[in-house]
Amino acid sequence: MLTRRSLIAAAAAGPSVAAIAQDAAGQALAPPQLPAKAEFADMALTYLDAGATHPMPLGAKSAVEAYLREKALDGSARPMRVGAQEAEMIAAFGTLVGAAPDELCIVQSTTMGENLALLALGLPQAGGRIVIDALHFFGSFYTYGEMGRAGMDVVTLPMEADGRIDMAKMAQAIDDKTRLVAISHVSTVNGFEHDLKAVCDLAHAHGAYVFADIIHGAGTTPIDLRAAGVDFAASASYKWLMGDFGLAFFYVRREVQAKLRRPWWGYHQLAKFQTHVYPHDTPGDTVADYEAIDGAAGLFAMGAAPWTGVVQLNWSLAWLNQVGVEAIQAWRQPMVDAVQNELRGRGYAPLTPLDSRTPLIAFALKDARAKLAERLNGANIRLGLSQNRFRVSLAVFNDMNDVDRLLAVLPRDPPV
Repeated sequence: MLTRRSLIAAAAAGPSVAAIAQDAAGQALAPPQLPAKAEFADMALTYLDAGATHPMPLGAKSAVEAYLREKALDGSARPMRVGAQEAEMIAAFGTLVGAAPDELCIVQSTTMGENLALLALGLPQAGGRIVIDALHFFGSFYTYGEMGRAGMDVVTLPMEADGRIDMAKMAQAIDDKTRLVAISHVSTVNGFEHDLKAVCDLAHAHGAYVFADIIHGAGTTPIDLRAAGVDFAASASYKWLMGDFGLAFFYVRREVQAKLRRPWWGYHQLAKFQTHVYPHDTPGDTVADYEAIDGAAGLFAMGAAPWTGVVQLNWSLAWLNQVGVEAIQAWRQPMVDAVQNELRGRGYAPLTPLDSRTPLIAFALKDARAKLAERLNGANIRLGLSQNRFRVSLAVFNDMNDVDRLLAVLPRDPPV
């Protein structure tokens, strides 16, 4: 059985973080330390709900404030070159998840990315089967319910008793009529992590594509989208990427881009554009000549990105890449294990697999909100509470003291 002493020792044995950042004089800066409490404001509560929305780091806040000064034409503002930062931000996200910049574009949300994948595949009009599972984002049940109503054969795999999706059942469900397998890499429900390569191998063997919602994986667990063979992926930025609402990333594997149907046309998809109808224009036989950007942006780019989000994420993504997801995961794991072992030992009904290495730990509890909300609010602790489930989210600023506070407040026996 794990003890507090062994958990602390395990945390201390985690990998070190390399110092790669430099100051203006080219001197190496001190490496970020975990827990990263110094990177965040002094919080007035014990925050264990980063899986809902992640607090903004102070460095990202300063970047946004600098941009707002420039936007206000403040004479003290320094030029920020936000357009260049946008390209840096996209490249930094690619580094985090194993994607090339030409495989990425900016969209509004994870759901938008998922819908773009469906449109690009000509679904539901093309027909066939879609395979999803009960641990996919529950908001997508509406999407695939409508796919079913439009005539597609939608198969939803169940969650097993241990909180997993059975890969043998997935293999049975995927057939030669399957067009798409849509999953969450890390489930918002319970933190279960799919083996992306295993899913892609099953799907590709039948000519099907794979969409992965990576909103709970990007920045929390090692991901290599290209190595896994994922065809489409999307992630909003307001959770573990430490960004905000309204800015998300959409990934389209380079090898499938030429096979897709363009879902719409917009001038942000263009690399070249020349009009022939205004005074002093070069004469031409058309109203305008144009050429699309190569890559995902040339197919799917939507419009102007929110620049407050760009400067915020440019800071946050650089920080995450500097620390390293492997180091974050190693730091977090003793806390995950402490929550799992203690609450299982008290008799709480686990939803998360015992060997999980993601930041989300969930337990089933009938009327959880009604039974726990007052107690947690009184102790100034915030976690994810729903009708019949509670979920702990462990972020880079959490430590074992936060876990201890939670365990001290939760009832010794599950409330009935």
